[in-house]
Amino acid sequence: MFDAVRNNKRIVQGFLVLITLPFALWGVESYFGSGGATGELASVGGSKITRQEFAQALRDQQERLRGQLGREFNPAMLETPEARQAMLDSLLTQRLLLLHATKAGLMASDAQLVEVIGSIPALQENGQFSRQRYEQALRTQGLTQAGFEAKLRQDLTLQQLVQAVSDTAVVSGAAAERVVAIQLEERQVSEAAIRPDQFAGQVKLSAESLKDFYEKNRKQFEIPQQIRAEYAVLSLDAIANAQAVKAEDVDKRYEEEVAGKARQRNEARAKAEQVLAQLKAAPDKFAELARQHSQDPGSAARGGDLDYFGRGAMVKPFEEAVFKLKEGQTSGIVESEFGYHIIRLTGIRKGDVGEERRASHILLTAPPAPKNATASRQDVEREMKRQAAAKLFADAAETFSNMVYEQADSLAPAAEKYRLTVQKTDFFDQANRAAAGPLAGNEKLFAALFSDDAMKNRRNTDAVEVAPNTLVAARVAEVRPAQLRPFEAVKGEIEKQLVAEEASRRALKEGEAMLSRLRQGESVALSWSPQQTVVRQPMRGLPTEAQRAIFKAAADKLPAYAGLQLPNGSFAIYRITAVRSGTAKGEDDPRPQVLRAQLAQLTGAEDFNGYLATLRQRYGVKVDKAALAKGENP
Repeated sequence: MFDAVRNNKRIVQGFLVLITLPFALWGVESYFGSGGATGELASVGGSKITRQEFAQALRDQQERLRGQLGREFNPAMLETPEARQAMLDSLLTQRLLLLHATKAGLMASDAQLVEVIGSIPALQENGQFSRQRYEQALRTQGLTQAGFEAKLRQDLTLQQLVQAVSDTAVVSGAAAERVVAIQLEERQVSEAAIRPDQFAGQVKLSAESLKDFYEKNRKQFEIPQQIRAEYAVLSLDAIANAQAVKAEDVDKRYEEEVAGKARQRNEARAKAEQVLAQLKAAPDKFAELARQHSQDPGSAARGGDLDYFGRGAMVKPFEEAVFKLKEGQTSGIVESEFGYHIIRLTGIRKGDVGEERRASHILLTAPPAPKNATASRQDVEREMKRQAAAKLFADAAETFSNMVYEQADSLAPAAEKYRLTVQKTDFFDQANRAAAGPLAGNEKLFAALFSDDAMKNRRNTDAVEVAPNTLVAARVAEVRPAQLRPFEAVKGEIEKQLVAEEASRRALKEGEAMLSRLRQGESVALSWSPQQTVVRQPMRGLPTEAQRAIFKAAADKLPAYAGLQLPNGSFAIYRITAVRSGTAKGEDDPRPQVLRAQLAQLTGAEDFNGYLATLRQRYGVKVDKAALAKGENP
């Protein structure tokens, strides 16, 4: 629940995050509306939690999630009522514990504070605490020493209070052994299925019943309201494509790059010749020279060793040279796209797919020589355009955003300014996004298209960053109202659905009857599957509901039977023929120990929840549920 109150390691990690991650504003003030920034959202024992505090907590959580999820982070995940409630619960619990700790006179000591701060690796130099690093880290984040240490002391106090309750949970040996026996129990099971398709041919439906179902379930056959959208994409590439670069500037840059690469290749070649000369003078020093001169980060530390490889594993010039060498022989200088190699063949063996060879090499890296002047000039031109665009993109993004906002009835002005193509989607709705194309991948942009402003007034959405250096603005071009599909068009679907439902009901009735007879000891003709061992852990091919039914069945008399209807309409009957009590499989089986630890954790969590409930009752908790539900700005 709280990273800062679990253990010292988490506190240290929290501090490392604090001094390495910048804090960003994500506009979470929008969660709360009118009212002062210090308006009360909740209180614990008279201690207020303001809207401003709540907004800051959301900002902090956004930053943590952004660091963890990277590009996959979507701020909308914290905009739900459930997320806001969970955040407020977290703040309330923290405030409740602090209030109780203060009243009880609990406080982390100075010695504990010094120990934790001194153990943070980022604040150490040569294994010792560095005050200079500490002060620098605080300055970097704009923190005072007193302020940070007060917060850390608070976190340590919370940690002690939580551990005092949750870590003292007592689990009896008998209870632990009983849990182990239950959780590790195994049952031998066979399965038989009564399938609905066995009864489908017996189901007869009248035309009136089909029509009646259609009339009573018209909503089911509606095509929902759909929209067609148009959109414009402003990206770094789009800005680059619009840049004009002089041919003479491209030629000049190209010649400079060619000359520079040629100089690097000549230098690398000369160095390779020097190393080869040293090898000829001292052939037994190949590994030593590789460690000293090779620029291959993967093999240099191993004396150039590449281990065994077959044909197709290396670039062609390198491979050809290796497979021409005799064992123990050293090549001359071999040129590849990576630079210049000196190769020694150190082994030959037969592999699974042919001969394999082991080689060591010394690599002097160099850029590849240009193979196609036209293509190389085009690469230079593209790079020059991108460099020019990079300097312009920030201003372009701001202007583009302003234009789609200020000229909200059309994307054309912004598109014309930046030579963008206004693209159109096919019709789509909120549930079926496939036709929305690139608009479907961003929740904020997609939701904006279905807002009243976009749907009724046909105004542009805001420009939304959907990827690095990529903004998209969109607008609703056309709305297709919801339509009822005609009866004749859906008649076949209705018939298929009703037949399936009736066949499933008959399968259920037949299955329950057979299960009852089996439990009474009668003989029932069923096709049983081979036996399998069923355990309580998730099993592929066995639904969780079936697993639960199998272990719920009383097994004091075997065979025992369990049954249930599966989501596909079949009624499954399970025959239990053997039960093995859960025990460890040898001394090295870690499962019993893991289960005991889990039981202790669950017991501790229950104790702590009960403790919190008592504190909430003692101090009193008040929440402005209306403000929380509305998501009002502070």
